[in-house]
Amino acid sequence: MENAVKGNRLRWIALVLLMVPMFASYFFDDMFSTLSQIFQHPEALELGWNSADYGFYAGGYSFLCVCGGLIICGVLLDLFGVRIIGSVFVGLMALGAGTVFFALRSGLDPRSSLTMAYVGCMLFGLGSEIAGVAVTRSIAKWFKGSNVAFAMGAQVAVARLGTAAAFILAPMLVRIKPEGEIYSLAETSRPALVGLALILLGVLLWGIFVAMDKRFDSERGIAGGKGKVKDEDKFRFSDIFKLLVNPRFIMISLLCVFFYCCIISFKKFGTAIVIPRFGLDIESAKWVITMIPFFTVVFTPLFGALVDRVGKATLWMGIGSLMVLAAHLALRFAPQGVPFWGYFSIAVLGVGYSLVPSAMWPSVPKIVPEKNLGTAYSLIYWIQNMGMLTVPIFVGRIFNNATGVAAANRAELIFIGLGIAATLVAAFLKASSRKHPELGLDDKNRR
Repeated sequence: MENAVKGNRLRWIALVLLMVPMFASYFFDDMFSTLSQIFQHPEALELGWNSADYGFYAGGYSFLCVCGGLIICGVLLDLFGVRIIGSVFVGLMALGAGTVFFALRSGLDPRSSLTMAYVGCMLFGLGSEIAGVAVTRSIAKWFKGSNVAFAMGAQVAVARLGTAAAFILAPMLVRIKPEGEIYSLAETSRPALVGLALILLGVLLWGIFVAMDKRFDSERGIAGGKGKVKDEDKFRFSDIFKLLVNPRFIMISLLCVFFYCCIISFKKFGTAIVIPRFGLDIESAKWVITMIPFFTVVFTPLFGALVDRVGKATLWMGIGSLMVLAAHLALRFAPQGVPFWGYFSIAVLGVGYSLVPSAMWPSVPKIVPEKNLGTAYSLIYWIQNMGMLTVPIFVGRIFNNATGVAAANRAELIFIGLGIAATLVAAFLKASSRKHPELGLDDKNRR
């Protein structure tokens, strides 16, 4: 009994240690989201970037991921384990963030600083995504058979607090100036400095988790500890092809890319959309967009607990996708200049953003063997990053070629299309689960 209590306590300590690197990653990734409108006036930036440049930079996060980095690194994660490969990529996340910060402060001409920042964002993105896979896989291991959806939901909630912190702090760190005044390099790089400091703290706490995880394996005789790997549990490259012909795995992957692009790519330009559409000032727009992560902080753990106890994961994925689609329809077609519709749309978006991940991520271990989870999550993230690479580029070009309501409306058409696709995939996944109840996709997670 005493050992069980101790093990349960250590499980939650490990979860806290895993949360901080992801909090820092989300902060750094979203550090310019509530400042996106300043790139519409490059003449006021010593940095010299315009909206297209910002969209290009934001897409850099996914470049190495899409070019195969995620798949290769996911395989390495299964071959060599979370502790070794996870540590390498947590370190790469820090290296990339440091490169971006240096680019923003370097004083190089706009093309050169953008190129350097893009390279840094590529390194940061690959490091962050593999670190996320390592964190998700670690939670699946530490919480197997016990509140796994709640634990994953709590981790996602804290990570999105990083987004909320970035949304709130960035406009404080880079105060909006009257027309005609210039934003210095020191000012525009302040969010990156704060984000880099948080990432370095995350690296330190990850190191503590690695020591705990090594002891966890040793005490349970898991491979990497005192035990030996059974032949049937060894990773084989043929396992990758088994994933790629698994219909449920493909559907979850497609849902992931369509759903997350509706929100993650939207956040990059959120203030530039809601300000002209609903007549909000910059301060109000900041708080409207910040509702997205705040809603997820509250609802993601609650929905995770619901999935653990009730099951029906595919139903919740469908409802969440419908809510995100409805939110983007309102953002595009609600009466212009009425602030209520801005708040209402983002509230619906935030709840939908909480519901789908709470059900989706804990479903992966039900259809994939534990030995392949690193590869499985990496493949999902790889497909997701295809959208995250391209969507910000297209939206950035829209804002570079148009302004005001016209640009916001055109951008929203992209997100509506993605929302429709996500809803259709969720419906197919629900139908597949009904035909194959033996997979347990809609079963409860708690034993």
